[in-house]
Amino acid sequence: MLFTSTIFIFLFLPLVLLAYWTVKPRSLRNLVLLFASLFFYAWGELQFIVLMLASISINYTIALAIDRHHQKPQKQLLLTLGIAANLGILFWFKYSAFFSQALDRLFSSTQAIAIPIPSVHLPLGISFFTFQALSYLVDVYRKQVKANRNPIQLSLYIAFFPQLIAGPIVRYIEIAPQLIRRQVNVEKFASGIRRFAIGLGKKMLVANTLAKPSDAIFGLETSQLTPTLTALAIACYSLQIYFDFSGYSDMAIGLGRLFGFDLPENFNYPYSARSLREFWQRWHISLSTWFRDYLYIPLGGNRRSPCRTYFNLTLVFLLCGLWHGANWTFIVWGLIHGAFLIVERLLYRVNLGIERFPGSIVYTWIVVGLAWVFFRSPNLEYAIDFLKIMFGTVPWSQNQYTIQDYWNAEIAVTLVIGAIAALPIYPIALQWYWQWRDRLSSKLPISQITLFHCMASVEIMAIASIFWASTAKIAAETYQPFIYFRF
Repeated sequence: MLFTSTIFIFLFLPLVLLAYWTVKPRSLRNLVLLFASLFFYAWGELQFIVLMLASISINYTIALAIDRHHQKPQKQLLLTLGIAANLGILFWFKYSAFFSQALDRLFSSTQAIAIPIPSVHLPLGISFFTFQALSYLVDVYRKQVKANRNPIQLSLYIAFFPQLIAGPIVRYIEIAPQLIRRQVNVEKFASGIRRFAIGLGKKMLVANTLAKPSDAIFGLETSQLTPTLTALAIACYSLQIYFDFSGYSDMAIGLGRLFGFDLPENFNYPYSARSLREFWQRWHISLSTWFRDYLYIPLGGNRRSPCRTYFNLTLVFLLCGLWHGANWTFIVWGLIHGAFLIVERLLYRVNLGIERFPGSIVYTWIVVGLAWVFFRSPNLEYAIDFLKIMFGTVPWSQNQYTIQDYWNAEIAVTLVIGAIAALPIYPIALQWYWQWRDRLSSKLPISQITLFHCMASVEIMAIASIFWASTAKIAAETYQPFIYFRF
């Protein structure tokens, strides 16, 4: 079930809200949300609902066992079993075919045995709820949290439908108090509706519009590409994936607020970053901090020799790429980011931090944009040929497709609006307003209260317009899932 479907917006969500806010006693609210979350998952992945319940049961049992034992060897053994169980499930469903194909190619080149390649369907959200479960086990082992003895609360933590499919990846320590008690007032409920509507608009009005030229151009054979087409595809995809994924995160955060939960922020205007390091402090924050806290720092982080630090960075971003998908393109995408982070660290060591240079934001756009080519391409050969054509190092098509085939007023306007909205212009303007509102109101023939009500009315009308336009597009368009659903 998609957040961007009429059945979710006009049937599932209202019914769940009604049941949640009317059920008595309040202690049953978690149970209502758990049943709703399992139904939400079963709607699209009925065959994997048993897998979800098995994951919950395994992590519930092992966490209690870790908490119960006091000797370190026993706790380490239990943690190892828990990690192996979670990663084993993830590996089988996400990576078994990829590594089987790699081994088959290796042995076929030496005319040895043929490796059977399993045909496995990838369950929705498995990378996300697996990482949540892993963080829970590790935090229990580290004694940062106590194992939750309430199976309903732990099940809701892992299966909570707003962030189940594509994050944010929530730490148990962040949400544990909210599983027990949470409050919602009118202001918080309204902010949830507002955030959901903004996320819906990001997805339907910006991401889906830019997906048309992006998908069409990346769907061409490389022999049909031209430099201008490749540049347009990169520009469109860079904004498409940002508004698609941040839109989902906004919707998840908004839905959480409707039920009293405060989910963590996942994006902070990443395209305003002046370096790759800053980019990863702003992009998919819940994933980057997960790798930082559960892999990079335990490996030694930057506390050891420079060579060890560079190795740690390389390993983290190799696995980050692999987390996104079982394809060499994702691995190369991750290694590109890791390589540029290492270069930036080398520059810092000689007092040449990249942020100090004028135009450093353009550097970030270029590196991130070129790396997206590997992320989006079906294979490495396609990505390399795509970049060769973009830089004009090989001949390209002269008479098949031109930019006019994919460019129109709607795409142009959406690109401009997307580029503006991807930068922190609105929060800066809002901050400026709060700093200057006294002087502003004194120069206008209206009071501060009237000015505030006027701005609030404008915002309400804007949110309502975004919601109306988005739902109209939902009714008119065909199925367009979120990009991160396949991860």
